[in-house]
This record gives sequence, C-alpha cells and structure tokens, in this order.
Amino acid sequence: MKNTKMKLARVSKNLSQADLAEAVGATRQTIGLIEAGKYNPSLNLCLQICWKLDVTLNDLFWEEQHA
Repeated sequence: MKNTKMKLARVSKNLSQADLAEAVGATRQTIGLIEAGKYNPSLNLCLQICWKLDVTLNDLFWEEQHA
C-alpha cells in the first residue's frame, strides 16, 4: 500500500526524496520505495523520518483497520 501520507508530509516541508534521504541517512531509492509501499523501513528509520518531518509515527505509518 502506498504511503501517500509520507509523501504529502515531505512535500509540505519542500523536501525532495533526495533531501529527506540525506537528512535521515538513507538513499533516495529507499525513500521512494517506502512511499511506493514496496519497502518496510526499520523502526529507527521511521523515527528519523518522523523527526525530520515533524510528525508522529501514527501520522505516517498507522493504517486504520476496516471492519
């Protein structure tokens, strides 16, 4: 499942995928894969991304369960 919440948060901070990647010690490809829903990042990387984007883990990575 695509992580559009992360992409929107990144764009709202005027950061490219490369900018965010550099800030959190990842590659641009990794950021792209996370946003595309094709990579499951470590908790540490999730936290780094959240701190850089000034959001919580719930804001970016929590998905509501539908009954």
